[in-house]
Amino acid sequence: MSMSALLSALRAAGRQQLSASTVATRQATGSHLLRIDGYTQVSKLVGKGKRMRSETISVGGHDWRISCYPNGCSEKYEGSHISLFIEQASHQQTEEDPTIKVEASILDQAGMLSYTKTIPEIRASAYTYWDGFGWNDFISHKDLDEEKHLKDDCLTILCDLTVVTEQCTEVALPPEPMVWAPAPWPSELHGQLVEAIWNKEKPDVTIEVGGETFVAHRWMLEARSPVLKEDLSLTSDLHVANMDAEVFKTLLQFIYTDSPPLVEEATTAEKLLVAAHRYRLGKLKLVCEEVLCRHVAMDSVVATLVLAEQHSCPVLREACIRFLSSPGNLEAVVAADGFDLLKTGCPSALLELVVKKVMRQEE
Repeated sequence: MSMSALLSALRAAGRQQLSASTVATRQATGSHLLRIDGYTQVSKLVGKGKRMRSETISVGGHDWRISCYPNGCSEKYEGSHISLFIEQASHQQTEEDPTIKVEASILDQAGMLSYTKTIPEIRASAYTYWDGFGWNDFISHKDLDEEKHLKDDCLTILCDLTVVTEQCTEVALPPEPMVWAPAPWPSELHGQLVEAIWNKEKPDVTIEVGGETFVAHRWMLEARSPVLKEDLSLTSDLHVANMDAEVFKTLLQFIYTDSPPLVEEATTAEKLLVAAHRYRLGKLKLVCEEVLCRHVAMDSVVATLVLAEQHSCPVLREACIRFLSSPGNLEAVVAADGFDLLKTGCPSALLELVVKKVMRQEE
């Protein structure tokens, strides 16, 4: 669960002044390729304790560079080893010392890693910034294979650097106390009673539907719909899925006014019927059934009958059965590939139609 969702749930449960903080670390990774051409000659020219530096790279808010000592950097390893270090070039001051992870590899002729050393984790400090992070004995001269590591007298070193910087904290403060003043009642709700309710009591429920947000009164929704009463039993912020905002707006208007909307289009009536069935608003559902009864036709009757079966609409079902019982209509629907839909979507209605047809033929 996301922090915002968790905050919403806990505040809805009564912890209105809940604050929160998120603590995490930031990690950045960068890589750099250091190539030394003519390595044999370079190693002769660069004396013991002398280094060669790469260009700087930026990782984790700091600048870094690779320092390579072809003949070693300390008395113990001078003349026998290559020394390799990652140094901080910027010496940026930070509140917390970063943690560094280093991996350095020599590439073979095919560009594959053939020799690798790793520093799993080390915390940088002002002292280590200057000395760098790495190895006095990165690789001995005798282990440096001319065929494998020095193709065309070229030494290629790949360095991977990971910088884990200071902890960061995201803070979520408690919400400011709400100062409520009577708001204009929504334009989608009509009537003097609605206006009186809206001006007297502040809305205490927020409902998000289809990308829009509605506010309403809990007591009104719970009194009108047992489904909404159950949905709002644990929260004041409701999210309604699988419904258009316009449909819910019409539903809300009916809940407040008990006045059925003026619906003419079959598509709108279907959506509103499904919503009314979902929230057990019988009066609104019956209005939608009556509208759809007027739209029953050859090209829509099967889909309408399936809708009636799925949402327990006896008036609409009877209208569809009556239409299909008319001479020639059932045959025409079957010929138009409507039989499979009837069989799977409303088998009881299909059986009723077949029985009626058989009875007519026997008369």
